[in-house]
Amino acid sequence: MNPFHEHAMSLEDCFRNFKQLYPKAYNKHEVDPYTKTRIILMNGTEFEANWFSHQFARHTMNNDLRRELSLTRMIEKQQQQYIALLKPCNESALEHTIGYEQLAVDLTAELAKRECDCNVKKALDFALLEDFDHLYRYANQLEAEQGVAAERLVGRYTEIMPGRPTIAHHRFPKDNVKRSVNAKKDDRMTVLATMIITAAEQQTMNYYMNLSNFGGNDAVRRLYEEIALVEEEHVTQYESLMDPNATFLEMLLWHEYTECYLYWSCYKTESDPCIKAIWEQHLHMEIAHLHKAAQLLSKYEGKEWQQVIQNGEFPAPLSLHENIDYVREILGSTVQFTGVLEDYEKLESLPDEADFFRYQARMIPSVDCVPSHNVIDMHVRRFGKDYRFETAPNPVCELRDRRCDNTCVGRRKCAAKSTSFFCNR
Repeated sequence: MNPFHEHAMSLEDCFRNFKQLYPKAYNKHEVDPYTKTRIILMNGTEFEANWFSHQFARHTMNNDLRRELSLTRMIEKQQQQYIALLKPCNESALEHTIGYEQLAVDLTAELAKRECDCNVKKALDFALLEDFDHLYRYANQLEAEQGVAAERLVGRYTEIMPGRPTIAHHRFPKDNVKRSVNAKKDDRMTVLATMIITAAEQQTMNYYMNLSNFGGNDAVRRLYEEIALVEEEHVTQYESLMDPNATFLEMLLWHEYTECYLYWSCYKTESDPCIKAIWEQHLHMEIAHLHKAAQLLSKYEGKEWQQVIQNGEFPAPLSLHENIDYVREILGSTVQFTGVLEDYEKLESLPDEADFFRYQARMIPSVDCVPSHNVIDMHVRRFGKDYRFETAPNPVCELRDRRCDNTCVGRRKCAAKSTSFFCNR
């Protein structure tokens, strides 16, 4: 499908009145896990589009252009609010958080499996292990606090066990900035991947930041606080991959194209007929937004859309599904890596005075002050072991002990074995 060749509805026909704006929420006991993760994905995608439009408006003096942006921005906000309210009232914040982390794991894995740019794939694989560990930490908090087994929420499609331990995620901020892509030269899927994952992680960071002070106890408040800071690292990493040389109008076109692609992908892969109808409706709206973005690009920069996105045909639909074997492969081969400037290095190759170790010492004066560790330690003391859902033993043998949280793997030299990252080419 090429959305540039599709008929575009009127922008004003995209507005919904207040009778139409409040959707029927899904049933948390019946919803397919990947229906829920698609909802979270598209909520974040719409938030990213709205946030970008506001930044654009703050960086142009042309009020005619600002007015055009305000029109599509309000439609995007209606879409975002509508999708957000598909979450039911009786789904707790922690239960919803499990959906966020399942999305992070399976979206990142799927993008990495398709990625032909080695730099981008490394970034995806690296953060994948960290979001995977976040799922494990939140799942333990959920069971201890609410008695809910997260494996039921993820449909047993995604394993729940330690990844690179969250205590090891705290890196010197300068080491999170990576090399950017070239949107005019690189593969379309590579550009789409950088935009999709940045939007997803930005939404996750905002969600955790906003939730941290609403937690019902100190343990969950602290956990959200810590992982929100890790998500800040992930947003820094992923946004640095995006093309910084593209103009605001070129990026507006890419944002709208990305939304079209994702709604089309959701429509193609959705199993719930009611939710599928929403994806179809929003796809038609986004096609109208895309055509408007192309008109603005032509009017204000004299460029045709083909000069920015050379081939408008969508890649294969992005599908959310089980990725257990892939996650295990990455965990077994790269758990001992950390970020070092634009690349990633094994801890064993770093000097003792490396920024990573200096920052760890500043942030972590003692292990018992780290919330993500204390969640597991508390669970072990209370139940005798941690909470997991595994299809086989952890591929990192040092992470198999269910009676002790390993705080050395990914943080101390020689704490485990790793080989290297691998590219798809």
